[in-house]
Amino acid sequence: MEANVDIECEGGKIERNESAIDERGMIRQPLLSKNRINTSSQIAIVGSNVCPIESLDYEIIENDLFKQDWRSRKKVQILQYVTLKWTLALLIGLSTGLVGFFNNLAVENIAGFKFLLTSQLMLQQKFYQAFLAFAGINLVLATCAGVLCAYIAPAAAGSGIPEVKAYLNGIDAHSILAPSTLFVKIFGSILGVAAGFVVGKEGPMVHTGACIANLLGQGGSRKYHLTWKWLRYFKNDRDRRDLITCGAAAGVAAAFRAPVGGVLFALEEVASWWRSALLWRTFFTTAVVAVVLKSLIEFCRSGKCGLFGEGGLIMFDINSSKPDYNMVDLLAVTLIGVVGGILGSLYNYLVDKVLRTYSMINEKGPTFRVILVVIISLLTSCCAYGIPWFTNCVPCPIDLEVECPTVGRSGSYKFFQCPPGHYNDLASLILNTNDDAIRSLLSSTNGDEFRITTLLVFFISMYSLGIITYGIAIPSGLFIPVILAGASYGRLVGSLLVSFSNLNVGLFALLGSASFLGGTMRMTVSLCVILLELTNNLLMLPLMMLVLLISKSVADNFNKGVYDQIVKMKGLPFLESHAEPYLRQLVAGDVVSGPLISFSGVEKVGNIMHSLRLTSHNGFPVIDEPPFLEAPELCGVVLRSHLIVLLKGKMFTKDRRLTGTEMLQRYRASDFAKAGLGKGPKLEDLDIKPEDMDMYIDLHPITNTSPYTVVETMSLAKAAVAFRQLGLRHLCVVPKTPGKPPIVGILTRHDFMPDHILGLYPGIDQHK
Repeated sequence: MEANVDIECEGGKIERNESAIDERGMIRQPLLSKNRINTSSQIAIVGSNVCPIESLDYEIIENDLFKQDWRSRKKVQILQYVTLKWTLALLIGLSTGLVGFFNNLAVENIAGFKFLLTSQLMLQQKFYQAFLAFAGINLVLATCAGVLCAYIAPAAAGSGIPEVKAYLNGIDAHSILAPSTLFVKIFGSILGVAAGFVVGKEGPMVHTGACIANLLGQGGSRKYHLTWKWLRYFKNDRDRRDLITCGAAAGVAAAFRAPVGGVLFALEEVASWWRSALLWRTFFTTAVVAVVLKSLIEFCRSGKCGLFGEGGLIMFDINSSKPDYNMVDLLAVTLIGVVGGILGSLYNYLVDKVLRTYSMINEKGPTFRVILVVIISLLTSCCAYGIPWFTNCVPCPIDLEVECPTVGRSGSYKFFQCPPGHYNDLASLILNTNDDAIRSLLSSTNGDEFRITTLLVFFISMYSLGIITYGIAIPSGLFIPVILAGASYGRLVGSLLVSFSNLNVGLFALLGSASFLGGTMRMTVSLCVILLELTNNLLMLPLMMLVLLISKSVADNFNKGVYDQIVKMKGLPFLESHAEPYLRQLVAGDVVSGPLISFSGVEKVGNIMHSLRLTSHNGFPVIDEPPFLEAPELCGVVLRSHLIVLLKGKMFTKDRRLTGTEMLQRYRASDFAKAGLGKGPKLEDLDIKPEDMDMYIDLHPITNTSPYTVVETMSLAKAAVAFRQLGLRHLCVVPKTPGKPPIVGILTRHDFMPDHILGLYPGIDQHK
């Protein structure tokens, strides 16, 4: 976006081809000889809303002003900064843990009331009233969630993991981590899960943790009058990135009670940059979450949390089952991995198609988004209540330790419409909370609890409903639908092989979940640890590793992971950790866009104003020219936001001279601190009078004098890897031979996008 000469407008962008304007008002030739325009899209889908996107400044800016600030810092201030970082990690852990507990408490109580009411009406043989109550409550909850998402914070729709992943890759979008998004993510997730949708609260918890971290890191929100001055030390993208990584890890830890899994999830799936210091801080954050949840669960065991018992915060304790496997079991596990990979890749393919269809509906406005939510809610309610009527009742097993049939909300033996002493096994799964359904599937207490036909019907239902539900305008996670489908498929395989295998059906269900997660998410280490922490069974580690590796390897032959697909479908310009092979056929100078607009070290105010108005560039090269130097020389890069702050201060001179010393005395580094997206001073706010346009301003104090540069003949693949690993926003391309202008162009994120490169060179062999 930064290298294009374009102006964002409603409905697209207007492309301009103006060159820089010299001090006499004449058009001067751009330094770049190739007038390529980068036509990559500058908008993307965030949640269910289409909005402009912008790159983040993860690079350390080294200009005179910031250097002076670093030199003036005392040891006490450095200690305060480090202490505050750990304090923020503690606050993120505490806040995310409390929100995670509140989510589960609310879901269990709301869903519990719904199921109790339905059960009581069915006990009285009022089946139609029971359906109306069940579907009506679901519809009200779903509509509330849809209205919140459609009208207040469209960015809160969906899982949020693709958006967090894109942010940590260097992509910012309006409201992606805003307080309104946080509010809707929390309450929309509660309402959506309690409404019976086949969605999870685990993905939204990752987004919630990231929003909490962002809110704390920027010192609150001025818009909502929630500000804390002592937290305003991290007004730069680099520190915020670290805090949001901690928040994402805390979200996983709060959702699954898996602190180590949360750290590994952030490392493997979400974060694009990692270092040892961040590992320690993230681990500390997730440990705090684990302690908070454990303390609150112990409090709830006393019965003071309503219908919330030990459930909700899912813990599938199957350590009573000790895996003892033979060669037949290993062949069965291999088969589960292969089929899980195929089904997972098919799931991703269908989710992608459904999301593209829903995006066309969502574009029509918030009303259509709510209507779509209502339709899916009614369909889900009809399936959950209607399908169990087509199955026969099963006699209760003898010598059970639990009640059969279960009259209350939870339990594995729902009576539904059955006579005394019988239960409906399909209703026990489908007419239950998602957490309780997973517990029942992973249970090994009674291997004959669910019939093969029941497991098959439930698998098809969860597989289909999970696909059509993801993408509607509610906060929705993919973990739980995938675990439900995988567990039912795994238990189905276990039931078929029960006479040949030493493993019980509960362990097969766990392996089925792992295979399906590996086939959709394409994660290995983090999923393995999360599932082990969930089930509290370390003895399953070898089989879990085997099935995850097989399912991921099989699925990778068909398509990418579900989050990678969604990132691409949403139009987010994500930079992969590796360069595509065809990039080795090009050099950096082949793809730079133009025309390039540069400034002199001491530039005319009018030239800067014209350039800022005509372009949407966020970075401009600064070139020192005579009389300050004998020959033109690249001084560095100046940011658009810094220019606007400098112009607002009106420290102009009538003649062309250096004023760096005066500027360093007047300005502080905090004056140029990064504000939230769209919250800093804008070009329209400047009060530049006509007489100011002919005056000069010294750009040296705010120019980053050590920008990263590559020679124009460097392989584009090498440049792409350097750009991504260093977390850059601008990469200067300099000439190889002397005598040319000091800079050829600036590479930005969009210059590495396949659409731009293949548009310039359509005949290039992508597989070479």
